[in-house]
Amino acid sequence: MREHSTKLALLRCLADGEFHSGEDLGEMIGVSRAAISKHIKGIQEWGLDIYRVQGKGYKLASRLDMLDQEKLSAVSRDASLELIPIIGSTNQHLLERTNTLESGSVCIAEYQAAGRGRRGREWVSPFGANLYLSMYWRLDAGMAAAMGLSLVVGVAVVEALEEMGVEGVKLKWPNDLYHNDKKLAGILVELSGQSGGVAHIVIGLGLNLSMDPTTSGIGQPWTSLKEVCDGKVPDRSQLAQALINAWDKSLVDYELKGMSNFVERWNRLDNFLGRNVKLIIGPREIEGVVQGIDEQGAVLLKTENGIESYIGGEISLRKGS
Repeated sequence: MREHSTKLALLRCLADGEFHSGEDLGEMIGVSRAAISKHIKGIQEWGLDIYRVQGKGYKLASRLDMLDQEKLSAVSRDASLELIPIIGSTNQHLLERTNTLESGSVCIAEYQAAGRGRRGREWVSPFGANLYLSMYWRLDAGMAAAMGLSLVVGVAVVEALEEMGVEGVKLKWPNDLYHNDKKLAGILVELSGQSGGVAHIVIGLGLNLSMDPTTSGIGQPWTSLKEVCDGKVPDRSQLAQALINAWDKSLVDYELKGMSNFVERWNRLDNFLGRNVKLIIGPREIEGVVQGIDEQGAVLLKTENGIESYIGGEISLRKGS
């Protein structure tokens, strides 16, 4: 954190989206003009566009809504909430500390150098453009009880967005949020523990907020809340707090009652309900019509053999659906 403190201070000066001279910036954060130029290059490596215009100085491409620790901590919680602006992976940070964390502990970041999605895929994580949020949850019922957790978390996220006035967000089994058939967010659930013992679970969310539409390295159609909300992006800190509160409530509900309270809520939000899809499980491809989920969190497909349930695989739309 200390190694990045000067760059973060510089970013706070530039966050208003206005021009600032190198001399003024140097005075504000206590470094030389030459050091400002060096730190600007470091900031650009975090995925931020900064312009330099002779006679005017430096300017971010757009205003930057940086996360605010006070806003994040506005609602009292028993478990810790860490804001670590620059991190490798919020999930990995918590996974390495499960033996010392309280259930419900949260890590949130501005930038991930090694963000990841399902199956080890890279999760593109430019500074301040999205929400990178992870929570540790201790599940005393063990590993087997964790099935369906990504669905529960997904429902909680969409319902929290709805309460903030965001409409039209849907769910893709088992771990994605969609809007108009484009990916808006992904959920990654990682587990550790022994069979028959306590399950240590880390739930990660990457939610696209205002990422540049030209961002490279994403291998599928995607969208952002900025596009969904016609440019009116919710305050990032308030949004993060709303999502944390929603997870707290939903995970307690899940521990007490399992999936029973979530099946109908999921089916209401299922992006693929009633649509023809392919379910890819390793080398197998199963075609069918999505019928929602069951109380184990399995996806239900209507195939030529009737309605069948599946607990693994990835769904993709069949052409023309």
